[in-house]
Parts: sequence; C-alpha cells; structure tokens
Amino acid sequence: MGVTEDAAGPWLVAGLGNPGPGYAMNRHNVGFMVADLLAERMGGRFKRAAKAQAQVVEGRIGPAGPGSRRVVLVKPMSYMNLSGGPVNALREFYKVPPQRVVAVHDELDIDYGTLRLKLGGGDNGHNGLKSLTGAFGREYHRVRFGIGRPPGRMPVADFVLKDFSSAERKELDYFVDRAADAVECLVTEGLERAQSAYNS
Repeated sequence: MGVTEDAAGPWLVAGLGNPGPGYAMNRHNVGFMVADLLAERMGGRFKRAAKAQAQVVEGRIGPAGPGSRRVVLVKPMSYMNLSGGPVNALREFYKVPPQRVVAVHDELDIDYGTLRLKLGGGDNGHNGLKSLTGAFGREYHRVRFGIGRPPGRMPVADFVLKDFSSAERKELDYFVDRAADAVECLVTEGLERAQSAYNS
C-alpha cells in the first residue's frame, strides 16, 4: 500500500508564518515552529527554493519502510498574507494535488495548545489561509494550533504578532511536538485516524 501511495507523489506540508528573527517567537509563527521540528526529525535543513519565495526541505516522515511518506516541507518567505503564491508555485512544481497539501497555522478560536485537524473549510479571517485558498481552492488539510483569543480589548493583529507569554512558553515545546506528531499521523495514517488521536 505504501508504494502505491508514494507513487502518487509527495505531500506538501506548509508551516505558515512571517520571515525574519523579529517574528520568530510570535504566536502567528507557530506553523514555522512545527515545520522546523519536522525538518529536524527528518534530518534535513531548510534551503532556499529555486522555484518560489520559500524555504524547503525534502525527505520522508513516518516509520522506516513502506509506512513512510515523501514530504516537501515549506516555509513561505513572502509574509503571511501572501503565502499562497509560494506554496502554490511549489505545489505545481512537485505536482501535488490540493488534497495532499497540509497547512499548519495558528487559530484564534481554539484554546492555547489545543489542536484541530480538518480538510477544507473557510479561512476564519486568517490571512495565510485566505491567500492559500485564493491560490488553489479550499480543499487542503489544516492542522490548526490554538492560540486563544486576545485579552481585553487588544486588537487581534497585535495579539498574533506578539511573542508567546512566559507562561505559554513553559508548555510551547510540548504543544509544538504534539502538532508535529499530528502532521506525521495525518500524512502516514490519514485524516480520520489523526483526528481521533489529536483533536482535543
């Protein structure tokens, strides 16, 4: 079964965020954090893509042997609201159908650290998702990483572009690790299995 699935080509996993050290620990950049951890697990390092404004790593995730899957990890370097262009350019280059694209992103309407996996749906005001959907439609997978709502009257834009709080950082590594596990499960075992294991 693994050989047949692999013959269909790789999966493309896009961690969403903003480039540059000033954004590195922002809540909006949790997709980059998950992508970095997946790259580390694959033993790869992000390199500049020749075909798009992005960084990429190619490799395999999952158990060794036929259970593993070919994956292209992508971090768009275009800023969040323009993510669709680089991701779509690489999707077309690697001949990946939208249903084999996974977007890993922050989600305001879910409590901090909670995960939700799904296929398709709206963008819920998320500019990265809006850009992806505009580039190749809405039928791609999402791994939604909860960051919670801003306190008081803080504007959403300010909240997502702030670093995780010191209290949140105590558990951040654990939650990022769990999100990376969820991506691996989705790609190797399918959405239903990943949802039952990681939707909390």
